[in-house]
Amino acid sequence: MNELTKAEEQVMQILWELKEANVREVVSHFPDPKPAYTTVATVMNALEKKGFADKIPAGKSHLFAVKISKEDYSGFKAGALVKNYFNGSFSRMASFFAKDNKLSIQELEEMIKIAKEQIEKEK
Repeated sequence: MNELTKAEEQVMQILWELKEANVREVVSHFPDPKPAYTTVATVMNALEKKGFADKIPAGKSHLFAVKISKEDYSGFKAGALVKNYFNGSFSRMASFFAKDNKLSIQELEEMIKIAKEQIEKEK
């Protein structure tokens, strides 16, 4: 899977919310000041080329439909974070956030619970 640029990720966040949209609809979901139509169109075409969206003819324009889910991309990004910054160790990442007081005890317990459930599913 390819990594998204910051601009592509901004557009994908809107597309993930809308599921499918034309360029004008995406532009309208940006906060003010809104980016130029042509800029968003260029980014959406790049997303189609990267395989993140399908371009569907719709009258005189096109709709762009989500092809890769937010969950799939989130998993890819999280995996890259763990691999690149924590030597592939999820426990090192959790330890880092716990030491930095960015995770509460409840959040750590929830992470452990989810990990255990996932292990059980995979057995």
